[in-house]
Amino acid sequence: MRKPVIAGNWKMYKTPKESLAFLDAFLPLVEGHGRDEILLFPTMSSLAYVIEASLGTNVCAGAQNMHWLNEGPYTGQTSPTMLVSIGARHVLLGHSEQRLYFSETYERVNLKLKAAINHGITPIVCFGEMLAEREDLQTADVLRTQVRTALRNISASEARRLVVAYEPIWAIGTGSTAHPDVAEQAHGIIRQELAHCCGLETAEKTRILYGGSVKPENISSLMAQPDIDGALVGGASLVPTTFANIVKYE
Repeated sequence: MRKPVIAGNWKMYKTPKESLAFLDAFLPLVEGHGRDEILLFPTMSSLAYVIEASLGTNVCAGAQNMHWLNEGPYTGQTSPTMLVSIGARHVLLGHSEQRLYFSETYERVNLKLKAAINHGITPIVCFGEMLAEREDLQTADVLRTQVRTALRNISASEARRLVVAYEPIWAIGTGSTAHPDVAEQAHGIIRQELAHCCGLETAEKTRILYGGSVKPENISSLMAQPDIDGALVGGASLVPTTFANIVKYE
């Protein structure tokens, strides 16, 4: 019912030349693979190149972030209309590194989410707790608050385009992956809150990805969980063969 999504977030890595070299090696490795939706999120300087090079393939590319306004005096920002103009149809919103290092709030994520939906861009909205919050048994409350804030005034019909990623902050880039049972429990909490915000039908159809030190060695056990619908992959998505092995998990 929910087609899995395997997404690679390249963060602040790869020049346009390096990005195209990646595609030259990666695309033949996943050619004809239709079980999963394959997404790449390169840097803004590489995005247009990756989109063009991926045309006609089973791989799509999106942006790592965006502003919610179409234009304005906001140095360093990229608007949804700019993304649409180069063919971007996906965007990451609320990534933990944006929240940790650049003061991203879920009030802003809510504005960006509305803008993405209004421009026909598929948003992948990220949620996740810090280690101290998990140790204090606050995970459920934190996730519910994050989802509720990000989806404020988003209707069920608008939320149909939404993809969600659960990425516990304590597992991002640390090498520590949430145990599949732990990840499944968090995905269940998020899906319950989605049902509360947008209705049961929308919640059941929404794909929820796991992100946090995903690699070929753990992808199969994660994907075996009923509420895990894919992966948001960081460092392991930078190497064509490694990422291809994740995409083609068994």
